[in-house]
Order: sequence, then structure tokens, then C-alpha cells
Amino acid sequence: MRGPARQRGVALLLAILIVAIATILAAAIGYASAMSARRAAASIAFDEGLLVGEAAEALAAFGLRADLQQGAEYDYPGEAWAKPVGPMEISPGVQLEASLEDMQGRFNLNSLVTTSGVTDPQAVLIFARLLQMVGLEPKWATLMADWIDTDQEPGYPDGAEDSFYTTQTPPYRTPNLLVTSTSELMALPGFGRDRYLKIAPYVAALPQDATINICSASGFVLDAMIEGRTEFGSDSARLAGERQTACFPKLADYQAAFGGDQVGFGKIKNRISQNSHYFRLTSIISIGTAQFNLYSLLLRDPSGHVRPIQRSFIPD
Repeated sequence: MRGPARQRGVALLLAILIVAIATILAAAIGYASAMSARRAAASIAFDEGLLVGEAAEALAAFGLRADLQQGAEYDYPGEAWAKPVGPMEISPGVQLEASLEDMQGRFNLNSLVTTSGVTDPQAVLIFARLLQMVGLEPKWATLMADWIDTDQEPGYPDGAEDSFYTTQTPPYRTPNLLVTSTSELMALPGFGRDRYLKIAPYVAALPQDATINICSASGFVLDAMIEGRTEFGSDSARLAGERQTACFPKLADYQAAFGGDQVGFGKIKNRISQNSHYFRLTSIISIGTAQFNLYSLLLRDPSGHVRPIQRSFIPD
């Protein structure tokens, strides 16, 4: 009598074990299937978001071409191309928000060196003033110039080349190349994210032919080119108000801000303009509960052709 009773107990335990294993396997298969479907949906949403972003680029190109056809003398924030678009529904469940920024309204980090790869002292001086205006130490201007220039001679007095960077932990070297992202500032030892957030709205990483558009530059950038003056940065409300309907300051107004210092104006005359070729398009695409951001650097050449020359999923 005892033998059969013990056998029935073993059979029950075996049945429970089999059910448990089957449950675990079913749950694993279900989870794997759900994750596979989720990955496929995310991949499709990513592709769809990229296509919508490219459509936004085409829309921006149309606006920039139309602006050039209406007159190429000035580019300023009050023009139609600078008006944000959306949010608008592209298709059921898909929304787009887009805006254009004139990147030539910022200081171009690549202007710290000449086309021959040598440090440009005047550009370093302008960047040092800009750093001081946002509350940072001017020494970073020389350090950034050494980061880009082609030689291995540290700039005086605050420069640094490979001989300094190889002593860091971990050691690394200077690229001695033009930068493609302003975030390379954070590669300078001790610069850090906090400093970067202060200067980021005023700097860009553009090709070396990019001048500063005085019609769209911030007050700090305008003042950084004029030694000892804070005329524009101290009255940002007026600057924004004037630019709603026209370029401000125009070239003659900006020249007058030098107070008769024609030598000083001559040093920056070839660095400024009143129109732009480089614009950044920010596209925010919402697909259901997912959000996709695309940042496109657009080049508008003098003939009116507009094309993206850089894309990124982060702003800088």
C-alpha cells in the first residue's frame, strides 16, 4: 500500500515540474516575440521619422530659395524663413515641428585658425572677449586654437599641445584639425559641461568661409568684435525689436559703433557680412508616443541651391 502512494506523490511532483517548465518557456517565448515586435516597430518609426525629417529639409530649402529670390542683401530673424512651423500633422499619428536658425549669427570656432592652419590672433582675441562676456575665463580661446591648428607649438600664455594632453588620465592627443561639433570644447581639460552650456548658444562649427552675419548675431557676439564696447549686449530687447522688420545693425551702423576707430573696424571688416549661407534646421517629429529629433546643417549657395551638409541627432 505504501509503494503506490509514494508513486502517486512522485507523479504529482513531476506533473507540477513539467507545468512550471512549460509556463517558463511560454513566458520566455512570449516576451521574446513582444520585444521583437517592439524592435521592429521602433525601427519602422525611426525610418519614418528620418523620412519626415528629410521632408522638413525640403520645406526649409523651398523657404530659403524663396527668400534669396526676393532679395539677397540681408538675412535677419524677422524674415519668413525664420518663422517656426508646426506642430502640424503630416499623416495620422505623425506630427512635425521645425525651425531654422542662422548659424552665421554665432562665432565660428574654425575661424580661430587661418586656411593655412596657423592660429589667427585676431580671432583668438574676439573669442576671448566673448568668453568673458558669458562669464568664462579667456584662456580657453588659446587652448581651443591649439586644439585646431596644425602645429605642435603651444600658444602663449595659455596654450597646450600633445605634450600636455598626453599627461592626462587617460592620455590623448590634439586632433590638429577643424572641428565638426562645438562639443569638442569639452575635450579641453577642465572645461566641463557647465562652461559649455554657457558658451554653446554663441558658437558654431562651420566651414572657414563662414563670416559673422551682423544682422542675426547676438549682442555678445557683436560686442566681442569691438574692444571695450557693450552697446549691443546690454540692450538685447532693442536688438530683437529692431530685427522684427529689418536688418539691425546694418554695416554703416555697426561701423559707427567703433566710434571712429577705423583701424579696429578694418581688422574685422572681412569677418562680417549682412547675409548668410549656413542655416541649422531643427526638426522634431512625433510618431505616436515616440519623439525623433533631427538637426540638419543646410548650405544655401549663391545660386539658390540648398543642400544638407551635416545631419545629427543632437544639437551640438
